[in-house]
Amino acid sequence: MNLEIKQSILIEHLNYVIKGISTKNMIPVLNCIKFELTEEGLYLLSTDNDIAIKTFIDKKDIAKINSYGEILVSGRYIYEIVKKLPNDIIHIEEVIDNKIIIETKQSSTNLNCNIPSEFPILDLKENKDPIILNKQTFKNIIRQTAFASSNQESKPVLMGINFKCENNIMEISATDSYRASKKIVELPESLKEEINIIIPTRNLNELMRLLSDNEDNIELHIFSNKIIFKFDNIIFMSRLINGNFPNLSALIPTDYFLKVQLNLNEFYNALDRASLFTNEEEKNTINLVTKENEIVISSNIPEIGNVEEQIDATKNNDENINISFSSKFMMEAVKALECENIELLFSGDIRPIIIKNVDDDKLIQLVVPIRTI
Repeated sequence: MNLEIKQSILIEHLNYVIKGISTKNMIPVLNCIKFELTEEGLYLLSTDNDIAIKTFIDKKDIAKINSYGEILVSGRYIYEIVKKLPNDIIHIEEVIDNKIIIETKQSSTNLNCNIPSEFPILDLKENKDPIILNKQTFKNIIRQTAFASSNQESKPVLMGINFKCENNIMEISATDSYRASKKIVELPESLKEEINIIIPTRNLNELMRLLSDNEDNIELHIFSNKIIFKFDNIIFMSRLINGNFPNLSALIPTDYFLKVQLNLNEFYNALDRASLFTNEEEKNTINLVTKENEIVISSNIPEIGNVEEQIDATKNNDENINISFSSKFMMEAVKALECENIELLFSGDIRPIIIKNVDDDKLIQLVVPIRTI
């Protein structure tokens, strides 16, 4: 393999595939990036056996191709070397004894390589009927649900986001047993088959770092044990989590004795101030009490002090509630709604609190209350 390429082009794509390796992995080839130079252009691949990333540089963006071939090189070293070079033409040439030379006008670096055939065979073929979503829509889905998933390895199915599709409706859910988030998205076309998969949240967060802010689409190619995301010149593969995801619909109350409407920013800021007098040992607990035309939020740490916040609110009846919950969980739930006014729905002081946009019920947040007696 022998080519010349602009530093800025190569580092852009190395920035993608570097996210697919893990320096903690004990298998050397999984810490590597594979370069495949063909007549079409340059493919870069990486994997840690949990995710895989493939990106492509078209031959028109390569300054010169002298010979085709493939190399397998340490991801961290090639990334750091190229990143520190000036934005000029880089010459990369494979030489004998599994080595490459990386040259510019002012510098030359020799780097040892691994044997390309030892790199895992990645099946990145697409299926015939992918789900196609606007990239911004997909990013909103992950941003509005991922925070509610668990990081406890004892509950692996809760460490992912559940995607369920039937006809043209996609339901996306996440929960850690103490809170939950559910988003409903209408697809442009009905699906031929029902889908029910769990994608690791960690992998989706890695995917989010690769997604640009343009209005292009992203394709979801779903298989029995993996999902492939295709966008721009990038293919991102993630394994799926085996297991049955909880039925969140059964956890969401259907009858509410009290509904309260209030301004999102005012509520969030009050929660933020009240959270100063909470601690993780006590689950960041704060208290909410409703009155005639307001809610009162309070918290205290006996050895430090206390705080009380009043917020204007509109109730649907004369009922009141006195309830406690985690300020951290409530703030994350409220922030995900991204609207002006929200509605809090109560079905009891020990029943889950539902939080949603007053004008749109396609995103529902759930927070389980905390018993303080």
